[in-house]
Amino acid sequence: MTPPVALTIAGSDSGGGAGIQADLKTFAALGVFGTSAITALTAQNTEGVRGIHPVPAEFVVAQVEAVLDDFRVAAVKTGMLGTADVVRAVVDLAAAGRLPRLVVDPVMVASSGDRLLEPQAERLYVEALLPHAAVLTPNLREAEVLLDASIRTLAEQREAARALGALGPSTVVVKGGHAVNDAAGEAIDLVWDGSTVHELRGPRIDTRNNHGTGCTFASAAAAALATGSTVRDALTTAKRFVAGAITAGAAWRLGHGHGPLDHFASMTDRSV
Repeated sequence: MTPPVALTIAGSDSGGGAGIQADLKTFAALGVFGTSAITALTAQNTEGVRGIHPVPAEFVVAQVEAVLDDFRVAAVKTGMLGTADVVRAVVDLAAAGRLPRLVVDPVMVASSGDRLLEPQAERLYVEALLPHAAVLTPNLREAEVLLDASIRTLAEQREAARALGALGPSTVVVKGGHAVNDAAGEAIDLVWDGSTVHELRGPRIDTRNNHGTGCTFASAAAAALATGSTVRDALTTAKRFVAGAITAGAAWRLGHGHGPLDHFASMTDRSV
């Protein structure tokens, strides 16, 4: 059977754990054919980002159009966009109806706390891109940047999901993996579905190997949408997929910092 096609518009991670590399591995693991448009080259590894080389917006658009002109793309995921010009280009493509089932992962802040997006581009996210998102998937730090507010409790995380929903995306997932948790050792994501907020709960896994979890969650959601899942089912798939990938790679010793996930955990025969 011919697989559905998904497109990722994101930055490249030279360490292989996040960005385009994580997206394409996730698409493949979930049975979706992955295509890509690279927005930036990064020099990074498990310890941090050393440098960023943006791709000109017109060439990002050329990559997207080359894919769209030849493939029937069923879902699109955006990751690191980097510059205001690239954000504006993606907005124009979305406004023209060319980016179906758009999952926006607003990659703005590195794990080190370094900002990965120009201030003008951050404003464009809020003012122009979010209304085109079928799903918005910020982590706590990104939600704080988008709302210019502090999020320290589960109640504040819940209110952030509602507030981001008011900016236009159809569904918002404020991921709680970084800080906000309950006493049971769970990672709690809060989902605004347009009318109510509900929880996505999963076990908190004790490991340093969590590089690329945000990229992986968003691309897994896009892959599920590409196969025809509802948004709610796609988010459940993404949550389960990330948990499985973290668990399988928890004991890996790749790099000296926050290592990658095992994206192909469900496809690997461990007995061989």
